[in-house]
Amino acid sequence: MKKINIIYWSGTGNTEDMANAVAEGAKDKDVEVNVIFVEDAQLSHIEEADAVALGCPSMGDEVLEEDAMEPFVESLSSANLNKPFALFGSYDWGDGEWMRNWEKRMEEYGAKLVDKGVIANNDPDDEAIEKCKELGAKLAG
Repeated sequence: MKKINIIYWSGTGNTEDMANAVAEGAKDKDVEVNVIFVEDAQLSHIEEADAVALGCPSMGDEVLEEDAMEPFVESLSSANLNKPFALFGSYDWGDGEWMRNWEKRMEEYGAKLVDKGVIANNDPDDEAIEKCKELGAKLAG
């Protein structure tokens, strides 16, 4: 059975809603899906998974959340990420620069992104939720 781990950080619940939508999209397949808050995540959650989704909103000057998510993502720089990955998150302002930077960074780390990251302005609307479900289905493959 394929295993997908979805690791996220959410301050207001928007990115958590997106994480749950990714999980819902993946559950349509015959896979084990785990949704993990980043503060409870370990490198083993990346290593043991067949596919991974990471979610984080844009913070400050279009960067990842700095206390938990950024250190976790940085810890992946030396890991074997040769597997399907998906990225998602919400933002309040800006143009999505944080997601473009995050995509590039993860590809440099060796992650195989299944699609462009899904972003939602504040509360994810129906379109963003649907795109998250599609990411989950692509991860479940």
